[in-house]
Amino acid sequence: MPKMVLTHTVLDVDNWLKGKAERADAISAMGCSNVVDHVAADGSKAIAVTADAQDPAAVVAAISSPAAELVAAMDRHGVVPPLTIYIEK
Repeated sequence: MPKMVLTHTVLDVDNWLKGKAERADAISAMGCSNVVDHVAADGSKAIAVTADAQDPAAVVAAISSPAAELVAAMDRHGVVPPLTIYIEK
């Protein structure tokens, strides 16, 4: 299963980290497993999420045109677009 890496910045890293369970559930619903959050070692507001993606194209499509529930969760977590998605090849 290919590894997916999703990067973006957030308004507040501590607030973003509080949404870990909700974020993992949302990403898992897209057919991903092993969801892991990463914060920048330099103390910036840059973050990354890694996961194993069952269908990378479906994940990219879901994130590129997110459902209202996903948009609301992203707002609660303080996600700052753009989101960059990397897929293991």
